[in-house]
Amino acid sequence: MRRFLFVSCLTFFAVSPASADITHAIKSSISLTVDGAASQSIRQPSSFAVSGSNVTLGTPPVLGTLTSGTALGYTPGAYSITTAGDSFSYSESYIEGDDVPAFLSTTVTGGVVPALPSFSNQTVTSGGIAGTLAGTLATDGAMAITAGGAGTAAVAQVIQELSIR
Repeated sequence: MRRFLFVSCLTFFAVSPASADITHAIKSSISLTVDGAASQSIRQPSSFAVSGSNVTLGTPPVLGTLTSGTALGYTPGAYSITTAGDSFSYSESYIEGDDVPAFLSTTVTGGVVPALPSFSNQTVTSGGIAGTLAGTLATDGAMAITAGGAGTAAVAQVIQELSIR
């Protein structure tokens, strides 16, 4: 009996207890975003170019004055061939620029750009409308997100980590 008790004690103390580091983390988040409205306008200038060879300028071309609501206006020039019978080349180009607008800025109302100056190169991004955009996180990890209007986004996530070392 003594031997059995002695062997039992040795076995009990020889086995080391189990030990482990356990880490448990819960991370929850909700991200709600509404896009902003924006516009970018680039006004096209008026341009005029003439080139040629064996051509003589008689009456020069004339550009008018640009005022709001009216076209710039252009009166072509008069040209003649310098040496009759010889080859000649002549090129003339005119681009009417953008009008001077009555207004140069706009106000964004409810995520909408109601009116913009009219230019040749224009980029417009409509803003989002929050509307019913919402999100909630409960302590038990339950999530609820409600869609908003156009230009909105809602992202909810729960991350659970369990580390055993």
